[in-house]
Amino acid sequence: MSLKGKSVIVTGARQGLGKSIALGMAGAGADLIICDRVTDDGKLDETAKEIEKLGRKTLSLGGDITVEDDVNNIVNKSLEKFGKIDVLVNNAGVTSTDSFLDLPYRRWRLILSVNLDGTFLCSKVVLPHMVEKKSGTIINVSSILAHQIRMNIAYGVTKAGVERFTLGLAREMRKDEGIAITCIRPYFVKTDVVMGFMKGRDISDFEEPIIWQKYPAMLAGRPAPEITGKIWDKAALEEKFGKVE
Repeated sequence: MSLKGKSVIVTGARQGLGKSIALGMAGAGADLIICDRVTDDGKLDETAKEIEKLGRKTLSLGGDITVEDDVNNIVNKSLEKFGKIDVLVNNAGVTSTDSFLDLPYRRWRLILSVNLDGTFLCSKVVLPHMVEKKSGTIINVSSILAHQIRMNIAYGVTKAGVERFTLGLAREMRKDEGIAITCIRPYFVKTDVVMGFMKGRDISDFEEPIIWQKYPAMLAGRPAPEITGKIWDKAALEEKFGKVE
């Protein structure tokens, strides 16, 4: 489904899942606002160049999504550049490999702040613009670790929170029929970060990144009533839309 004429914000887009999602949106015809807290390693610029090779416009922005002024700046510059925001993908996230007993409180707070507060702040700032134009899609990014008790308590807690946030906000916004609040729930995806965590472990069942490059763009192009208030894992997506080619 074409996203031509749409403008899309993807947070945490310099690498991994965020980069894949951004490229998928661009491949479907959207213009991109890509943002990340880290900008000095050149990776965000690399993502922008790949988007531009697909013939789409892009705006690269640094910013900390846990800081309200930074989020306001990202949204204001996005509106200045493109005049509207059609889709927000709340992808930015951090994690830790520490066990609970080894996890410093400051790291616990950082994980909650980025993964939960960042999702809240970006949605809070973008949503009024969607309400004003009576259309828009917010796609939150969860994880299998929201439900699978396997590792990383802090990360799992935040992703369970992201899913509850999605369902609650979708219910509040149900009167605005043109607005969708939805959520994807990847399994383990073969990104560089995940592969680094999983050295020496069996990853034969991990998902290929291409899945999460294509499906968010599919969701962004669907009518709001069809996707809002739902949590989409791979099985649910394939049942609804078929397998990714």
